[in-house]
Amino acid sequence: MAAAALTAQESYDLVLKGGHVLDARNRINGIHDVAIRGGKIAAVGQNLPAAGARRVIDVTGLYVTPGLVDIHVHVSAATMAPQYTGEFSVRPDGFTFRSGVTTVADAGSVGWRGFPEFKELVIDRAKTRVLAWINIVGRGMGGRMTVEQDVSDMEPGPAAEMAKRYRDVVVGIKVAHYHGPEWIAVDRALEAGKLAGLPIMVDFATFRPERPFQELVLQRLRPGDIYTHAYLSAVPMLDDQGKLLPYLFAARERGVIFDVGHGAGSFSFHQAAPAVRQGFLPDSISTDLHVDSMNAGMKDLTNVMSKFLNLGMSVEEVVARATWRPAREIRREQFGHLTPGAVADVAVLRLEKGHFGFVDSRGLRLRGDRRLVAELTLKDGKVMWDLNGLAAEDWERAKR
Repeated sequence: MAAAALTAQESYDLVLKGGHVLDARNRINGIHDVAIRGGKIAAVGQNLPAAGARRVIDVTGLYVTPGLVDIHVHVSAATMAPQYTGEFSVRPDGFTFRSGVTTVADAGSVGWRGFPEFKELVIDRAKTRVLAWINIVGRGMGGRMTVEQDVSDMEPGPAAEMAKRYRDVVVGIKVAHYHGPEWIAVDRALEAGKLAGLPIMVDFATFRPERPFQELVLQRLRPGDIYTHAYLSAVPMLDDQGKLLPYLFAARERGVIFDVGHGAGSFSFHQAAPAVRQGFLPDSISTDLHVDSMNAGMKDLTNVMSKFLNLGMSVEEVVARATWRPAREIRREQFGHLTPGAVADVAVLRLEKGHFGFVDSRGLRLRGDRRLVAELTLKDGKVMWDLNGLAAEDWERAKR
């Protein structure tokens, strides 16, 4: 028994010791150690032997979660096209690890015409795990008033073929920013999704009476399809007395997913606060990360999660909606949890208490007393972000 214990101790590359582990898939919510070996989770448990581990990090008082999964970002900055596939997008590694994020899904910045270039220049080069929704518009998000209104470039066949060609990284079809009164953009995205066997994500853009939002979520979207920008001001969410409209719960009951997709202009406290109070919580929390949103009220994923904390959700609830739930939504169930054998993507979060302010897309402030901050981020067992040097050796003890 002693020899076996010694072998176990020596086999760990890293042990995160004494943290509060939150793992929605495995229903873990308590003080545990997390051991890593060979880039994989080796064990999760109390009082794991750590004397022979190569590195032990004391995370007492911190939350240890799976690496965060952000299913709505724009990270196509390395490509040559304009708009979101250019100056509005960011390079992923500069904005992921510092907020605990290890996996992202680009939300339709690129269509089927430019996807091989995006794969080569961004997906294959990033340290962040980059997945993608392919835009139903062949040229992608190349201009809201021009390119994205071109219905002749909304081709389900080529979009589906590209999705199947790159099925290892493509998670679905995206439709966004269409202003016309017809359902053609949504319908063609749905057709592509059916051909590829994948869900679609919808940014409904201009809300028009000719294509009611209620019809989108109650009739057109399939179970597993995602409406993003759930708390956008334009969503018909509340009646004149501030009560949630029942159709929202009916849509969720039939399997439609409501994702936050905060963005620069798609999140209102006037929508989110009464929705959360009345039980309409988001299915997943995402950022809609791009240059404008990160420099406005959105900032980063931990900031968006913190907004929901201060609206009344628990730490456990917000972490689940930024890890296991979005991983399931994009059908990547190998991520978003700490099961032994899973990739060792881990976020270590500090819950700070004090006086904080959170801003929505109208520039309105919510005063709060809690916020989450990423202390440490590991991807495949490697430290990618270390805010306060938790994984570092004190310099006084180090050899010259």
